[in-house]
Amino acid sequence: MRTSCFAIASFLAIFFIPFSWATSYEDFVNCLEDNSHPSFPTSSIIYTRDNPSYSSVLQTYIRNLRFNETTTPKPLLIITALHASHIQASIVCAKQHRLQMKIRSGGHDYEGISYWSENPFFVLDLFNLRAINVSIETESAWVQTGATLGEVYYRIAEKSKTHGFPAGVCPTVGVGGHFSGGGYGNMMRKYGLSVDNIVDAEVIDVNGRILDREAMGEDLFWAINGGGASSFVVLLSYKIKLVQVPAKVTVFNVTRTLEQNATNLVYRWQHVADKLHDDIFIRLILKVINDSSSGQKTIQATFFTLFLGDSNQLLSLMDHSFPELGLTKSDCIEMSWLESIVYYTGFPIGTPVNALLSRIPQYAANWNEDGVEVAKHYVELTRKLYDYMTPYVSKSPRESFWNYRDLDLGINHNGDHSYTQGAAYGIKYFKANFNRLVMIKTQVDPANFFRNEQSIPLLPSFRK
Repeated sequence: MRTSCFAIASFLAIFFIPFSWATSYEDFVNCLEDNSHPSFPTSSIIYTRDNPSYSSVLQTYIRNLRFNETTTPKPLLIITALHASHIQASIVCAKQHRLQMKIRSGGHDYEGISYWSENPFFVLDLFNLRAINVSIETESAWVQTGATLGEVYYRIAEKSKTHGFPAGVCPTVGVGGHFSGGGYGNMMRKYGLSVDNIVDAEVIDVNGRILDREAMGEDLFWAINGGGASSFVVLLSYKIKLVQVPAKVTVFNVTRTLEQNATNLVYRWQHVADKLHDDIFIRLILKVINDSSSGQKTIQATFFTLFLGDSNQLLSLMDHSFPELGLTKSDCIEMSWLESIVYYTGFPIGTPVNALLSRIPQYAANWNEDGVEVAKHYVELTRKLYDYMTPYVSKSPRESFWNYRDLDLGINHNGDHSYTQGAAYGIKYFKANFNRLVMIKTQVDPANFFRNEQSIPLLPSFRK
């Protein structure tokens, strides 16, 4: 059933698809087996809805519980690839059976785009592809797309205490989505984004070819380094350039309430943040708390900081650039760079660094009630907050970040108006780069196989 047929009528789609899938499932499985490497059989990597492990495999990497309700559309099956040929086979068979393929690395997509769809789909889950090969001699590493950031940091530190990589601080985030969307973290002032430190990649294109940077060309390599790879290819791995970190870094966590001059500190921080030494990264968090003395609600500002150096150096720099914060020696904690990742994640000081290898996520929620209607209520409150804050946000530039995707910016139904729908969110994410991404998409995936609710669209003239 072609994608265009899905729009005929939702009733027809719902009515006919189960029968169509039931009769073609065996053909699909045979297709996967026929197109996979004979040394890597597919029998152990396919999970259908009647498989006892289906739910656990699906739910393990659902990071947003909004999309784990009984009403959430579920994949017809999950393919947990162990080898590149499993990905190649998935592409071939998805095209033959006209099924949408969702690609999941770590599952941290805020809108769950990697594991749900209104159209019939299956999930290509890449969590098994997690090899990390570190070379201190060349100061580089090859990292497979299913690895997590925590695993990357840990494996680097196994080889060297003075090397690291600039990326996010949440250890369970998957490499594939994080790197391909840009990847920022607490060393970006010193070393830039993750994509600024990527030197090569291996991908599988819509024709099943395995391509490195030279074979794919600079346009596609540029697109998958910030433009989100899932619109263009399936990522296999990235080659990253390691960066130097000191043997000891310093962290501090200073909090101030409104009654403790937080307003003036936040105002001052806005004027000095971009002028601080490149080795200093200060993250500002604002939240509502109950004042312990008065029992009234107040605002708390937290200055959460990493410094690539010792505490004496930090105190000297802060006294010069941001003395208003009143940083003292007792506020500062020295540790290794790897330990700072554990600290930044929210673990108590002294937590073993192998906590970064855990794939069990640290859950955070803004509401503590279950149910679809409850989720809708709080999402609507969030939208009201957006509306309220809009007048206070800079009007130039007005941009969004691809790795914090928001379907409220627009949804692409991948029909005749795909380009117009894609531009609604695409320009917000990519500004002037959007049209270049569209041209690359049209060149490398002219049939729009790699598509999702916010994928890069084709040029209008290429719609079929």
